[in-house]
Amino acid sequence: MTHRVAFLVFDGVTLLDVSGPSEVLHQAARLGHPYTPVLVSPHGGDVTTASGLALARTVAAADVGPVHTLVVAGADRLAAQPPGEELLEAAAILAEGAPRVASVCSGAFVLAELGLLDGRRATTHWRHAGTLAHRYPRVHVEPDALHIRDGRYVTSAGISAGIDLALALVEDDHGAAAAREAARELVVFMQRPGGQSQFSTALATPPARSDLLGSLTASVLADPAADHSLPAMAASAAISTRHLTRLFQTELNTTPARWVERVRLDRAQQLLLDGHSVTSAAQRSGLGSDETLRRAFARHLGTTPTEYRRRFATTRPQGSPQ
Repeated sequence: MTHRVAFLVFDGVTLLDVSGPSEVLHQAARLGHPYTPVLVSPHGGDVTTASGLALARTVAAADVGPVHTLVVAGADRLAAQPPGEELLEAAAILAEGAPRVASVCSGAFVLAELGLLDGRRATTHWRHAGTLAHRYPRVHVEPDALHIRDGRYVTSAGISAGIDLALALVEDDHGAAAAREAARELVVFMQRPGGQSQFSTALATPPARSDLLGSLTASVLADPAADHSLPAMAASAAISTRHLTRLFQTELNTTPARWVERVRLDRAQQLLLDGHSVTSAAQRSGLGSDETLRRAFARHLGTTPTEYRRRFATTRPQGSPQ
């Protein structure tokens, strides 16, 4: 059976949100698992992407007919302000009869604005996860996921994570072997280890709301390796440890110890990428020992310090000339 997949695009759309997933489907079709992609826009015709390249001869949403899967691509402006009525109307038309509805990156804002993600788990680009959660409080945003399925809705993280999403769709439709073949052709991970936290130091918590906690967290960020035990921080803020713990829970939805650990982990990540050894990164970040650093990496990032540095410090393969 051929699955008809509609990619909803519009002026300013992120090109890779469209080209990445469509290439996965193309490779799957080459391998005997057919898909029929169709580019759809609110009015049809040519669409100019954020990079300036054009997507030609898109079909108007009102004319596209039934589709098996809708994929809503993203754009930075969708997070900056609510999606426009024409785009929402096009998405609603396409989603109404589609057995499966997906979004890439900030395309989740379109689905959320339509109320389709209310009461559901969803994700988006790590930079926009806080905005999505704030603007649509009925959506259960999980910022560290690469892609999430909840019922007929599938949302993915930023930009290249659309490839991960499309591989997951192929696996759902045709099995793991088909997705593995497509991934091999594209020379990508079938399932990337870890989540968005590998790529971002901004996922830990939203900013503090009160001046007191804002000043305290700023001092920790300025010098993560200093003494930031609960008693030390409470004394610095001239409040009780119990009150400080309540402030962290109320404003940051975490404990002081967990927040400090994440700040130190962020610093350790940067130190590793700057060329520091595991021991040096552990000491300079305030995590202390190699073992503490390894445990923090395993708990938050699902990898080891050495593997993290190997994967993200350079694009050159190991052993290649400098």
